Amino acid sequence: MPIDAAKALAAEPRTGEISWNSKDVQLYHLGIGAGLPATDPDELRYTLESRLHVLPSFATVAGSGSPGVISGLSMPGIEVDLARVLHGGQSVTLHRPIPATGTATATNRIAAVYDKGKAAVLVLRTEVADADGPLWTNDSQIFIKGEGGFGGDRGPSACLEPPVGEPARTLERPIREDQALLYRLSGDWNPLHADPEFAKVAGFERPILHGLCTYGITLKAVVDTLLGGDVTRVRSYVTRFAGVVYPGETLRIRMWPGDGAVRVAVSSVERDDAPVLADTVVEHS
Repeated sequence: MPIDAAKALAAEPRTGEISWNSKDVQLYHLGIGAGLPATDPDELRYTLESRLHVLPSFATVAGSGSPGVISGLSMPGIEVDLARVLHGGQSVTLHRPIPATGTATATNRIAAVYDKGKAAVLVLRTEVADADGPLWTNDSQIFIKGEGGFGGDRGPSACLEPPVGEPARTLERPIREDQALLYRLSGDWNPLHADPEFAKVAGFERPILHGLCTYGITLKAVVDTLLGGDVTRVRSYVTRFAGVVYPGETLRIRMWPGDGAVRVAVSSVERDDAPVLADTVVEHS
């Protein structure tokens, strides 16, 4: 069987050292659309090393890039076709602000395997700590088409009640034609995001944008719009990937601020507001 849930859950965690520097942070920020306008003081915090702060979603690529999808598929008990794989959801919990340069220990394990009938969902947990203690925890939900039906737990529902009323803020963010090609330089080399022939095999008309790129774009919009540009206020960030984005499209980002949290919904303008990110919450101080 391609997925052996018992073996995957029983496997020893994998631990290794990761490191990153200001260049990695700057490249990630550029990959999610930072730096426009190039001389804007608010944007220079993302692009200029002398002023650099780190958007918390950088945790999804720091050190090794895309731990949730690529690394998770090489864990014991997991053997699947990459063309059947989609990133189903992502959460990041921050224990401290991420430094612009760092070395840390990352511990990866399969935290759950869910049977959705026609698909399986893997939850890969990555816990990262440096000499001063825990830095962040990532949970990546990996959706694998055609690998369900093995009689396992269906898992919890990720769906939240829709936000009430009209959004307090609505922004539009254009996606460059080469956005995926730039973003993948931060470590996610899945050909689904670059190779037209591979994308067709996977069922898409052309390469799609990385879900984690949309994830980063959205968090930056929330931080810049509602949190005064202060990345250290973010405590956690969770989303469900509800649909794809094609490079060249425009994201519509709707925000509902509340007590210590912002609810967010993201859609594609060109495809009649087709959902892209759903059940999205940014918790903050």
